[in-house]
Amino acid sequence: MDGLLGSLYILIPLSVVLVFLIGMIFWWSVRSGQFDDLEGPAYRLMMDDRDQPPDADENKGDGTGGKGGER
Repeated sequence: MDGLLGSLYILIPLSVVLVFLIGMIFWWSVRSGQFDDLEGPAYRLMMDDRDQPPDADENKGDGTGGKGGER
C-alpha cells in the first residue's frame, strides 16, 4: 500500500502543475488574440485566389471539354 501512496505524492502535484500550465497557455492564447476571428479562415478557404483568367485554349466552347473535337 505504501508504493501506491508514494506514487500519489508524485502524481497529484504533477497533475496540479500540468493543469496550471495548460491554464496559463490558454490564458496567453486568449490575451494574444488567437480566438478573435473564428469565421475568417473558413471564408478565406472558400475564396478563389486565381490571379489570372483561364487560358483561352481550355475553354473553346465547342462542348468537347477542351479536347479539340477528338472522340
